[in-house]
Amino acid sequence: MPDTGFRAARTTVPVRRRTRFELHPGAWWLWSLGLGTAATRTTNPLLLALLVAVAGHVVAVHRSSAPWARSYTAFAKLAVAVLLIRLAFTAVLGSPVPGTHVLFTLPEIPLPAWAQGIRLGGPVSAEALLFSGYNGLKLAALLVCVGAANALAAPARLLKSLPGALYEAGVAVVVALTFAPHLIADVQRLRAARRLRGRPDRGLRGLFQVGLPVLEGALERSVALAAAMDARGYGRTAEVPARVRRTTTALTLGGLLGVCAGTYGLLTAEGGVYGLPVLLAGALAALAGLRLGGRRSPRTRYRPAPWGVRAWLVAGSGAAVAALLALASVRDPGALHPGVVPLAAPVLPLWPAAAILLGLLPVLVVPQDRKEPS
Repeated sequence: MPDTGFRAARTTVPVRRRTRFELHPGAWWLWSLGLGTAATRTTNPLLLALLVAVAGHVVAVHRSSAPWARSYTAFAKLAVAVLLIRLAFTAVLGSPVPGTHVLFTLPEIPLPAWAQGIRLGGPVSAEALLFSGYNGLKLAALLVCVGAANALAAPARLLKSLPGALYEAGVAVVVALTFAPHLIADVQRLRAARRLRGRPDRGLRGLFQVGLPVLEGALERSVALAAAMDARGYGRTAEVPARVRRTTTALTLGGLLGVCAGTYGLLTAEGGVYGLPVLLAGALAALAGLRLGGRRSPRTRYRPAPWGVRAWLVAGSGAAVAALLALASVRDPGALHPGVVPLAAPVLPLWPAAAILLGLLPVLVVPQDRKEPS
């Protein structure tokens, strides 16, 4: 071919490299559940505030810019609302905790004889509010830990990691968990659009005018999701022998019963000897049943999420926090459950606080998200 003086330019297609290390979503959930379990073992407000701070710091470091990652703020607001509602109920309905430091007195409404033991209004003591605040803060910390898992673990990747037997249930749970973040994103988008048009976005009028488009978008999204799931064969199962089905049912039910019996044994003084073996045997039987049950849902996994050393460290840090707080609640229950009668300030126990700081291990072992230049 004769040389025409023109040379074809070599064009290279830029390949976008993955700049963010994606940890296994199950590791984030195990870490957050470990912190949540630790929150249930104490009512000390200083320890609970430290748990909330640890979860919030890890979320601030590793949260992505995806829409589902914005749900942490909604969980935090829900936690504050739960705490305030608990205090309001205590002030209005009273508390069984006796108190001598009366802060204020509400007008009391007399009730009939059949409602003895319930009061509306009356004196509100500092001891009653403090006791209610301690328990409300425990529930608020648990909600914050669950919100941290929703903000850190991608729901789609979590669904890919579930065993085949739980695939359909996992789809339902993931759809339910992702509904709230998408709803929040729609509300923010519509409110911003109304502000740009000079229309009110607050108050009762703004709520009604924003709520209808949000519900319409949610309905359209659900219809599109149902069509996509039906096109991809969702709900279709493979044929398995009858003996395999019976074995799967026996292992799953027997394993769940064993887990319940073992848990009951661990919680009672009489069952401390057989509780742990029965719990482990039930867990193994349930896992075997789930393994066999996966044959009814044959599916392939594209780029499965790896479970490496970092995932073990993240999940282990949450489990260590839960185990150490459970041990501390047995050895020093007074420090983890401060009393309110007589009225006294809570004390921060040192080694349980140091155990909670183990929850910061993901900040050190998981690489942070590097922002790409625009």
